[in-house]
Amino acid sequence: MPSQSQNKRYSPLEQIPHHVAIIMDGNGRWAQARGLPRLAGHRAGTENLRRVLRATVEFGVQVLTLYAFSTENWGRPKSEVQGLLSIFERMIDRELSELHEEGVQLRHIGRLEHIPARFQRKILNAVALTKDNQRLILNVAFDYGGRAELVNAIRRIITDGVPAEQVDESLVSNYLYTAGCPDPDLIIRTSGEMRLSNFLIWQAAYAEIYTTPILWPDFDKDELYQALQAYNKRERRFGLATE
Repeated sequence: MPSQSQNKRYSPLEQIPHHVAIIMDGNGRWAQARGLPRLAGHRAGTENLRRVLRATVEFGVQVLTLYAFSTENWGRPKSEVQGLLSIFERMIDRELSELHEEGVQLRHIGRLEHIPARFQRKILNAVALTKDNQRLILNVAFDYGGRAELVNAIRRIITDGVPAEQVDESLVSNYLYTAGCPDPDLIIRTSGEMRLSNFLIWQAAYAEIYTTPILWPDFDKDELYQALQAYNKRERRFGLATE
């Protein structure tokens, strides 16, 4: 049976952010509140991706970036890390065909070298298969960290022998994992935390930040619409003064 949010009519929004990024936080607390193991929360959070993707497309967002696994997450208990890798690998197996049919272009941002070889191949296959799709660009930040991204960019600039006087903001942006993708207009963080947690720290310079106490597995179409409504009430000045 369709949920109430599926049948609900939403008032048009004057401004739709081109690029929305989400820090999907709260899976563990969601599971703990229900007396379930943490991996049950991660599975619920993964299942939630479907409805958020559909809502994102319906509201007209063109780029969505999801913070799926950080460089720091390797420090979690081994059983949880292995479980997370299995969950995401199974998700690719299960969802890739439908995402491709629906016009979603998958991109990976982050490091690949620490990811198990079989999972790497599946990520690269998904990126190659969907590279020409245009309905929605979905950046999945997996083994991603903003500081690691900047270190990687600096190393590549040095390796390429770029003279110091040629290094500017545009050049640095072109060496990031997100090269060719516009900076996020809106960053949403679930679970009520008030920090970026090493996510898109270069790209987020002028993004609007929205936090909600809702835990990620419960973040639905209504919650996304509320975030977009809040974005519509913001005045984006990009460091400039208004008269």
